[in-house]
Amino acid sequence: MKKKIIIIIPSVFLALILIVFLAIYFLFHDAINVIGTIEKISEDKNLYTMEYNGDYGFEKFIEEGGASSAEELAVFLSNFISKGYYTMQLEESENGCSTISAVSLSGEYIFGRNLDWIDCTCMIVKTTPVNGYQSISTVNLDFLGYSTDYQPDSLINSFLTLGAPFAPLDGMNEMGLCIADLVIEEAGETHQDTGKPDLTTTTAIRLILDYAATVDEAVGLLRQYDMHSDIGTMHHLAISDSSGRSVVIEYIDDEMFVTETPIVTNFILTEGDSYGLGSESSKDRFHILQDIHESQSGNLNELEMKSALIAVNQGEGFDPQWNTQWSVVFNQSKGTAAYYHCEDYDIKYEFEIKSQW
Repeated sequence: MKKKIIIIIPSVFLALILIVFLAIYFLFHDAINVIGTIEKISEDKNLYTMEYNGDYGFEKFIEEGGASSAEELAVFLSNFISKGYYTMQLEESENGCSTISAVSLSGEYIFGRNLDWIDCTCMIVKTTPVNGYQSISTVNLDFLGYSTDYQPDSLINSFLTLGAPFAPLDGMNEMGLCIADLVIEEAGETHQDTGKPDLTTTTAIRLILDYAATVDEAVGLLRQYDMHSDIGTMHHLAISDSSGRSVVIEYIDDEMFVTETPIVTNFILTEGDSYGLGSESSKDRFHILQDIHESQSGNLNELEMKSALIAVNQGEGFDPQWNTQWSVVFNQSKGTAAYYHCEDYDIKYEFEIKSQW
């Protein structure tokens, strides 16, 4: 009898472990598969890639009315990703940036973007939604709670990255539609309240990447939602499509304005009393890019776009509190992206939306 008990106890214990494992896998197998795609692509810097194929919850997010703050978004992500077992907390951080749109002499449309920030953990995310366009986007993982001391280097530590599709700061979809977020620290927050569904800045970017093929479609989509500022400041959105049309979307006194422009930095471009509100260093960067754009009649190829971004990166002394965390050259005609990380322009990380990473 004692021998039978000794044999039965470990068998029951192993059976319980198996049941728990199967239950966890049943609940989180999709998440585990996504986490399995995470790869660190830089040996000495915090630069990662991830592929998210399938449902990351954005349709459900929209159906439930969206979110008007990072706190509300955190509640949704906690429920969707962890099934309510973990409560996410989204961090806030400010940034400065530059974007420029051009066309090469061979007829390829090019969109360039610098993201200026304090040192952070960067992730390049490819998404293939069930209903929507494939896209490449760039995420500052510090927004999801990561830091230089806490990285997505294990299964448990990587769990928060499942919220990355909701936190893009720029990107391009398979239709060649590009979008980038830029802040204006000197201006007030945006909080529209017209009874429409709500979007935060980063979820607005996800909306556009998933569902808009042109600037007109992007503008039409944004008009269907109430916009709310992330990180307690004003944002404007640079948007460019594969026809070469480029605009900036700005919210002044909670009213949306659309201004045609190939260049955006960190000051208001809408004509009127608010025009020019923003940092002086951003105006310097704007004029440098404007001179480059005009001197070449708006014709820049990928290499020339890279040079333009180098001319306005923070290493050139524009603002000592920032570094250029990433520069990216999107080829809207070919569906490719060339990334340069932390002002290292000798190393290029190349991606294609339609290819297997």
